[in-house]
Amino acid sequence: MTRYLSFRRPNGVPSFGRIDGETVSDLGAPGAAAWMRDALADGLERLPVSATYARNQLRLLPLIPNPNKILCIGLNYATHVAETGREQKEHPAVFTRWTDTLVAQGEPLVRPPESTRFDYEGELAVIIGKGGRRIPRARAMEHVAGYSIFNDASVRDWQRHNIQFTPGKNFPGTGAFGPEMVERDAVGDVTALRVQTRLNGTVVQDQPVSDLIWDIPYLIEYCSTFTELAPGDVIATGTPGGVGDKRTPPLYMKAGDRVEVAIGAIGTLSNPVIDEH
Repeated sequence: MTRYLSFRRPNGVPSFGRIDGETVSDLGAPGAAAWMRDALADGLERLPVSATYARNQLRLLPLIPNPNKILCIGLNYATHVAETGREQKEHPAVFTRWTDTLVAQGEPLVRPPESTRFDYEGELAVIIGKGGRRIPRARAMEHVAGYSIFNDASVRDWQRHNIQFTPGKNFPGTGAFGPEMVERDAVGDVTALRVQTRLNGTVVQDQPVSDLIWDIPYLIEYCSTFTELAPGDVIATGTPGGVGDKRTPPLYMKAGDRVEVAIGAIGTLSNPVIDEH
């Protein structure tokens, strides 16, 4: 199962590569910054290896550190719709994140001082490999390079200041993304996998991807209608029920916690939580 990640080389220059056992094969051009986003359209498997590193030599970056678009889908599991008390709509809720919200595997999620209502949201992330506009549902999966994991952590009170989610979804350091991308064909039936979130080792979310209200082909068709999708764009497909904000009593993330999102063969995304200083 071929896996890819983004990292900083030992000299601090960003690049990306393929995991080969305990080593990482650098697929970026030597001597310059290199981004997975820019190589996806031509196929990562065709790239020559410019260097090889031990994994412990590298500092991971968010899987796609600089996507042109991060499209997040809200209310896409019936369990989450029910716990929020909202009506299921005819079309998906779509909101955006900015790249400065992203953190890598192992890096801390940052709770801002403006709120104590910092919530987890484990999600399957879809990575676009082939761009397009008005992509038909029947051809949508041809545009998927692979899958990764997203923790769409939310500052709940700021999310609900008004009808738009943007403020509560874009505090810096609140979107964990990674650690790796697994190629689409290597995953097989992605709907058979489960999205499981653990807070300090306790399972708080656990639901199969097959329970999505709007499945991946529909999301690609829908999103590519109102915006052109480009290689490296990310669609975070929505979170299952079990969020901390809707528990009794509420269960929010705080400094010292660790949150993990596991999705079967795709892997596990693990991050500590700190307070912003």
